[in-house]
Amino acid sequence: MQKGGAAEAVEELRAMAAEPFERARAMPKSVYTSLDFAALELDRIFRREWLCAGRADALPDPGDYLTMEIAGEPIIVLRDGAGTLRAMSNVCRHRMSTLLEGRGRVQRIVCPYHAWTYGLDGHLRGAPAMAANETFRRDAIRLPQVRCEEWLGWIMVTLAPDLPPPHATLAEVEALVGQLHMENYVEAFRDDFRWSTNWKVLAENFMESYHLPVCHADTIGHTVDLMKMTCPEGRPAFNYHYIIKNDALDLTLAHPDNAVLQGDERRTTWLLSIYPALLITLSPGYFWYLSLFPAGPGQVDVLFGGGLAPEFVRDPKAQEHFARLRALLDEVNVEDRRCVERVYRGLCAGLASPGPLSHLERPNYDFARYLDAALRQD
Repeated sequence: MQKGGAAEAVEELRAMAAEPFERARAMPKSVYTSLDFAALELDRIFRREWLCAGRADALPDPGDYLTMEIAGEPIIVLRDGAGTLRAMSNVCRHRMSTLLEGRGRVQRIVCPYHAWTYGLDGHLRGAPAMAANETFRRDAIRLPQVRCEEWLGWIMVTLAPDLPPPHATLAEVEALVGQLHMENYVEAFRDDFRWSTNWKVLAENFMESYHLPVCHADTIGHTVDLMKMTCPEGRPAFNYHYIIKNDALDLTLAHPDNAVLQGDERRTTWLLSIYPALLITLSPGYFWYLSLFPAGPGQVDVLFGGGLAPEFVRDPKAQEHFARLRALLDEVNVEDRRCVERVYRGLCAGLASPGPLSHLERPNYDFARYLDAALRQD
């Protein structure tokens, strides 16, 4: 990790992103290690983009909630009394304690410090021993609301008041994978963890499948052929690639009861990188995802989840399918963690330098160009 250097890192990134893809190299080390660059990312990217809080089916009933943090802002996401997804500040309007932690279900939001109590819409409902304060107006106090939308089954949250909605900026994603009906997949598990790497290292690892035969030799590496990976040019709001899988893993393929998908559609896995930090693997049989939140240059907080397509959920062996998927993805995560933490240690070395990219790393190049454009904002 290095102190300072945001301006220099931005210029190094700009020079790298200006090269044509045929001459592309990995991003400069400074964009991963500079403390000031990390702070700039929080301000110009994470405070200004849609971020994912997970799947909407994780909050099925009124009062179900989860918590998250966006660039230092504690946020509550919940299902309100009318069944609508809602996001709001997770900070009490009295002495500014945080309110809820983790996930759960509540009938109301009660501050753990002085028991100020808010409804599921964020309005203050009660505050003990406040009648003697002449300025106190209960009806005027409400937790600040934060924009929250559901998109294809994902909970998307942003601090930006004027950002276009996800369905507008991500319409091309729907056009690409709409035949899979991602919104109907069922989440089976969700975890949070922290890894010792830069968030962009983990994002880039997800974006390219060049590493699969080596890094994942013991799990999913045998299900892919490097020559059957297609990496098209990315779009302004996302990049993607897809792989035609073999028959080695049945959960990757369309269930026999799926009568909609035909031909190679039944064995095509899509890898979607929704900028800045939602990473989705979507196959005809299952999905899994990572949602990333930087915790400084050398650490990243990860929301990890996955589940199955509806046909596998309805299968009599559904619980067996869920268990197999979870066991597989836990192993994949162990392998990925080794890889991305090694990369971060390596790029911090004085003798390290970025090398040329393979044609299978086109998404990484597009990601660098997205970062360059986002950091040009004032």
